[in-house]
Amino acid sequence: MNVRKLLSGGLVVFLFIQLLLAPAPKAEAQAPPSLSAEGAALIDVASGRILYSKNGSKKMRIASLTKTMTAIVAIETGKLDEVVTVPPEAVGVEGSSIYLKRSEKLTLEELLYGLMLRSGNDAAVTIATHIGGSVPGFTYLMNEKAAMIGMEHTNFTNPHGLDDSNQHYSTPEDMAKLSAYALRNPVFRQIVSTKVKDISWEGEEWDRRLLNKNKMLHLYNGADGVKTGYTKLAKRCLAASATRDGRQLATITLNASDDWNDSAKLLDYGFAQFPVKQLVGAGQDVQPEMPLTMEAGTHLVTQSAFRYPLQTAEEAGIKQRVVVGQSTITPKMDGQLVGFLQLYLKDTMIGQVPLLVRADGPTSSQPLTGAHAFWKQLWDIVAGGLWSA
Repeated sequence: MNVRKLLSGGLVVFLFIQLLLAPAPKAEAQAPPSLSAEGAALIDVASGRILYSKNGSKKMRIASLTKTMTAIVAIETGKLDEVVTVPPEAVGVEGSSIYLKRSEKLTLEELLYGLMLRSGNDAAVTIATHIGGSVPGFTYLMNEKAAMIGMEHTNFTNPHGLDDSNQHYSTPEDMAKLSAYALRNPVFRQIVSTKVKDISWEGEEWDRRLLNKNKMLHLYNGADGVKTGYTKLAKRCLAASATRDGRQLATITLNASDDWNDSAKLLDYGFAQFPVKQLVGAGQDVQPEMPLTMEAGTHLVTQSAFRYPLQTAEEAGIKQRVVVGQSTITPKMDGQLVGFLQLYLKDTMIGQVPLLVRADGPTSSQPLTGAHAFWKQLWDIVAGGLWSA
């Protein structure tokens, strides 16, 4: 037998076994993608966390991404089945159109599909005058909603996004906040995820067939929104979203020559690099660090779970703080909300969970019924006899 071959073969086997026993290498953090966009942002819809930003606070033209705000204001303010009459000022508005006729009647819902699928500027003006009484009246509502959402660097002067002045602008991060806010509305979510929709066409023998301009619905697995945009000054703009395993992300790209690929790269990056971690479970016991008297048999428990998108390296930076408005917790407080478990990523609070009192066994705040009440009464009688004997 060739000893050299034997040793060589044994070495190979040894190295193979060592390879099997070795711990799997940890996935390394992926660098953010390179983009064509001048400005971009990526947001986790549920938590509202901005996961990526490029010139995120830069004021830029947003073209028809404006219509996301037009749609959500109309959905929250109007009624989908109400009939809307097309005003003369809406007919022939430049740019994208669904070819509305003067005094034509459609439902608000039909106009919203025309607005978001075909980017109808005539639909935008019709919706604005119906909801706000006039275009200026409606833009006032748009700016009020922007302030409520926390879009601190945004100003709307029209409902469609045409280049009319330097006073109509937003930022990538502000528009990401808007997309996330709107996507939490089921009506909006249904509209922007629709690929084809037929709506009425008064005076014609056929309906209008609306094909969604958003190619991401066909190009990206799980894509479900949101809006395309283009003007000569704003260039190509895109708001995109996708849902995988119940988790939704949204992107904004402004002045992006390769907007479809930019959005796909951002979504891939977000799903891969920021998995959602459950930081707190529902009904989880919490130990207060603050001075607090807990009477025997009482606990503080979380009312709900809390999940948050985190990179693996960020998990070590999670901190918790208990804030309770009582100095003493008693069994009689069973079921009461007494404070919050606040969660921090380093020094930034990322959320809080209500804290309830849980008492061991039955309490006066939870009257017993049925068999529990019977055995409680029996124990009281027996115990009373024992103690009086």
